[in-house]
Amino acid sequence: MAAALVQAVRALRAGYGVGRTFRGLPRVLAPQCEHRRVFHRAALRLQDESKSDKPSSSTAGVDQHVHQELHEAPTEEVISEKSTDAGQSSSFQEQSGEHDEEYETEEQLQARILSAALEFVPVHGWSMEAIAAGAESLGLSSASMGMFSGAGELVLHFISHCNSQLTHTMAEEQNQIQLGQAERKKTADFLRDAVETRLRMHAPYIETWPQAMSLLLLPQNIPESLKLLSSLVDDIWYYAGDLSTDMNWYTKRAALTGIYNTTELVMVQDSSPDFQETWDFLDNRIKDVVNMANTAKQVQSTGEAVVQGFMGAALTLKNLTGINQRR
Repeated sequence: MAAALVQAVRALRAGYGVGRTFRGLPRVLAPQCEHRRVFHRAALRLQDESKSDKPSSSTAGVDQHVHQELHEAPTEEVISEKSTDAGQSSSFQEQSGEHDEEYETEEQLQARILSAALEFVPVHGWSMEAIAAGAESLGLSSASMGMFSGAGELVLHFISHCNSQLTHTMAEEQNQIQLGQAERKKTADFLRDAVETRLRMHAPYIETWPQAMSLLLLPQNIPESLKLLSSLVDDIWYYAGDLSTDMNWYTKRAALTGIYNTTELVMVQDSSPDFQETWDFLDNRIKDVVNMANTAKQVQSTGEAVVQGFMGAALTLKNLTGINQRR
């Protein structure tokens, strides 16, 4: 095609028959021009298609990009579902934790009922009626009474609660001493204050305490009663600073046990203001314990004091049980 064009141009320049040249052009150039027109039309179509394809290609690219993002990123619905699932799971765990916290064992329920029953002791005494009134005050049915075997459980609960209060008080005093905020008391003063503090917890129930003491002497209540008493005495000596590891360990605790029991008997019969006679008696007995030496004779006298304490309780309670007035 290029050779034909060059030949045509040369013919025009040379001035040879223009008509012949133009007559020959159709035969020479017609096929070539036709090819050029076809090529030109094809090129235009490609150009138009290219122009029309650019938005399409761009749109396709955008669509592909969006599709890729949608494919990679979770949809709002998926996020919402996941959030809902997570919320339900968290809510379930929280509810489960609340149920665990709210769950109450039988022992905890019994303690709650017995604590509520103490309010009714001045009216009903240390009896099953007081326990029933305590359960009713908590909105519980009478069926809850089946958890208790007798009124002695109310007395033992009260003693255990008082012992815990005293131990907590003594532990706080020891912490203050260790921090330098208080001075350590002499052994005699500490023992006296501890026993007095513990016995004063009986004061609100002093009118009915002889009944409580008689319940503690019942066979089914004696083991737990002795356990609570020995634990109380041991805690008092521990916080008093007793470090003995020989026979003194036993004699001191036995002596304090006897003193506690006899002082308790004096208290229920004491009619002096603020139980002053009781505290005087206690003070004298505590001095005897502190001054006690480690001798066989004193060990024997200590054991006799313990026995006398229990025997005195058994004999005296016959006269005190059921009497709701102090002499």
